[in-house]
Amino acid sequence: MNSEIITSVSKLEHSMTEALIRLCRIPAVSPHNGGTGEDAKILELAKIITDIGLRNITVRVEHVDDEAALSGRRESLFLEYPGKKSQRICILSHIDVVPEGDRNAWTLDPFKPEVRGSRIYGRGVSDNGMCLVASLFALKAFQDAGITPEYTVLLAFVSDEEMGSHYGLEQLIERDIFRADDLVVVPDSGNDAGDFIEIAEKAMWRLKFTVSGKQVHAAQPHLGVNACRAANILAHEVDEALHAKFTQRNDTFEPPFSTFEPTRRRANVPAVNIVPGVEVFEFDCRVLPEVSLDEAEEVVRKIIADVEARTGAKVELEIERTDAAEPTSPDSEVCRMLVRNVREVLGVEPKTGGVGGGTFAVFFRKKGIPAVVWAQECDGVAHQPDEYTEISYLVNNAKVFALMMAGK
Repeated sequence: MNSEIITSVSKLEHSMTEALIRLCRIPAVSPHNGGTGEDAKILELAKIITDIGLRNITVRVEHVDDEAALSGRRESLFLEYPGKKSQRICILSHIDVVPEGDRNAWTLDPFKPEVRGSRIYGRGVSDNGMCLVASLFALKAFQDAGITPEYTVLLAFVSDEEMGSHYGLEQLIERDIFRADDLVVVPDSGNDAGDFIEIAEKAMWRLKFTVSGKQVHAAQPHLGVNACRAANILAHEVDEALHAKFTQRNDTFEPPFSTFEPTRRRANVPAVNIVPGVEVFEFDCRVLPEVSLDEAEEVVRKIIADVEARTGAKVELEIERTDAAEPTSPDSEVCRMLVRNVREVLGVEPKTGGVGGGTFAVFFRKKGIPAVVWAQECDGVAHQPDEYTEISYLVNNAKVFALMMAGK
């Protein structure tokens, strides 16, 4: 059966390419990040499912309320197909994408995907459209070959992954959608070789600082409180202190240390001759499980108090926190199955390890459901201008998913 399924997948290369281009023409940026959400893309995905002729499927739409969305809700789509066993292979990909960023840095319209040689270019073609389409066509390959999968297949196409899953899996996993014996694959991280299986994630810790001073003319700074200067001092001292204090290493992860990165800074004043009264900046931190986030927060709050006393500014701190979960065992059924099939399709010997965090897998691990993260994907293109995927990777991922559905 292996050769029949592999052959059936290979025949679908052109159809997969067309479906990925069709899907990625539709922006699906969070309404909390300047977009309109996933509604239009969900509708297009439903049309694609119909157009490719999938039969005997059960389609379930779940939503999470979100007042910021045009419809007031964020929808996710679940597709289930019966196999010989009631136990399920669950493959979860996400509908949403990040914004395009600086359009001048792109050589094409990010939402008009193009095939160039062996690659497809466009926003979301790699993260996460490629694996979404691959999972869908892996199932179609069974129907085309007239073969029943060994496992029942659950494909999940979920909203809001890029912004933390608050309007997606974080709430959906509390419903009766998933089971304790599900074999869960999250194809949302990987490399060109396809030889890395993620079984652990660091804690995700995001800090937002709002520094308030007093706006004045830049020629009379003594009459105000410069929020920009206070923010500069604060950002530098938080950065230095966290890196100096939390130096633990864990070679399960790449990189094997905690990262504390100052990232986003919000616009402040419209003219150079104005001393700003408010500055907002943020840190994105990926923290090893052995580091206490409570202790890290104490470090930050002490620095805030000191900077407030020295500068006269006031600081508000907002924290978004996702603690690390217990790793998935490399001896788990889903991990061993994935290792076998990656080895067969790609001819590589997979290794297991940990990453910085931010995938769906953490929600399953916290529920005690083993989950693995894997894909063959292009290194370093996600969230970048001229994002692309290799068409061969699209096909290879579908082959691996199909073999897992076959129980190999």
